[in-house]
Amino acid sequence: MKGVVFNILEDMVTEKGGLMMWQKVIDKAGFGGGYTAVSTYNDDELFSIVGAVVEELDLPAESVISAFGTYMFGQLASRYPVFVDSCDDLFSFLESIDSVIHLEVRKLMTETNLPSIKCERIGDGQLVMDYRSARRLCVLAEGLIYGAAEHYNTPIKIEHPVCMHKGSDHCDMRVNITHE
Repeated sequence: MKGVVFNILEDMVTEKGGLMMWQKVIDKAGFGGGYTAVSTYNDDELFSIVGAVVEELDLPAESVISAFGTYMFGQLASRYPVFVDSCDDLFSFLESIDSVIHLEVRKLMTETNLPSIKCERIGDGQLVMDYRSARRLCVLAEGLIYGAAEHYNTPIKIEHPVCMHKGSDHCDMRVNITHE
């Protein structure tokens, strides 16, 4: 996992709970912190830190991971605005993830292990995302999608009928515009 993900998690924890909470989480997870954005770290280290956040906040893991995804989108959009500024709407952005964003990330950062995301529009208000990842971070992906929806001022609901956590080899996330 790239250090930028750790940096964003640290930003979220310190923003919500202060520097002391971040230190408590890092100590509980058994790591020293101090992550460099472009360096690569073991996935288990991030999962341990997230587990410590879950324990510290006494919240369900899915809630924390989804909230992190939503927060992460805002942080990535502010750090790399070219990717969100080049798309006019949510679905165009989601369709650009694999063909544009992940392509550029692979050029800039070595040792990436990005998910595969394929999108298909179903009518005007629905897009189905085929998500495949060895990390199985579909809940994080949902949070990122909700963050993107906030950015593009598009109210959505996500259905997740097919999931790797339920024995499938991929996830299908159906993103529905709700017109609220």
